Amino acid sequence: MRLVRYRHGGEVGYGILEGEKVVPVAGADLPAALSAVPAGAPVPLSEVELLAPVARPGKILGIGVNYAAHAAESVSFVDTKKPDVQKWFNKQATSVNDPYADVHLPKVSGQLDYEGELVVVIGKHGRHVPRERAFEIVAGVSIGCDYSVRDWQRASQTMIMGKGFDTHAPFGPAIVTLDEIGDLGALEVRSYVNGEQRQSGHVRDMIHDIPAQIAHLTAAFTLEPGDLIFTGTPAGVGAGFDPPKWLKAGDRVRVEIDGLGYIENQIVTEPGQTVIG
Repeated sequence: MRLVRYRHGGEVGYGILEGEKVVPVAGADLPAALSAVPAGAPVPLSEVELLAPVARPGKILGIGVNYAAHAAESVSFVDTKKPDVQKWFNKQATSVNDPYADVHLPKVSGQLDYEGELVVVIGKHGRHVPRERAFEIVAGVSIGCDYSVRDWQRASQTMIMGKGFDTHAPFGPAIVTLDEIGDLGALEVRSYVNGEQRQSGHVRDMIHDIPAQIAHLTAAFTLEPGDLIFTGTPAGVGAGFDPPKWLKAGDRVRVEIDGLGYIENQIVTEPGQTVIG
């Protein structure tokens, strides 16, 4: 199943993506929509706007330096190495963004970077979940880009300030259930900037695999339906080049994963106006 959240005729709902059409399903939230109960006539894909599959996740968790080659390149900008212990940060709920929406270049920094990643979407509550049962709480997987503001990231020991800027967690276009995938480890993550390939890595190359991530997280706290796990990025991020290749307004970033499709976002200058209320 490929579950999408979409806007059509001013209304937002969930549906099953089948080729070039979307079949509406009942349910305004993720747990209900996963039941896939039909709720209307199919709608042409060309007539809908695909949105982030979860509007406001309770938790957005990201694991740092989870591919060996990325760990090696990261030494130059975050002074780290291949980790024996999982290193986690969180992105704010307001960083969620649609799969094809604009991403803001912050007015407070010129060091915006991309990190293409496989995203795990949690479908059931889980606490103290052993690795051999980890996939029992997974609704499916998706494509994401963990945009990072590197100077702000370096300035905070937890990395939190550089990871949670508004618009910096686009993901989608669908939640793809595991039965549609086959060999999860064989999936390749690829990122492009203005058509130039920058990143390539396979899920099997992770230092800490997905079951290990879920077991580690649920040893500390409950994972809930709609929570997101950004599972790490391969080598090739902008900060790893000499000189660094920071994103600028007008750039287009595309992330592809075999069998899941792609997301693509244009970088635009952040409006930067004061908002109160």
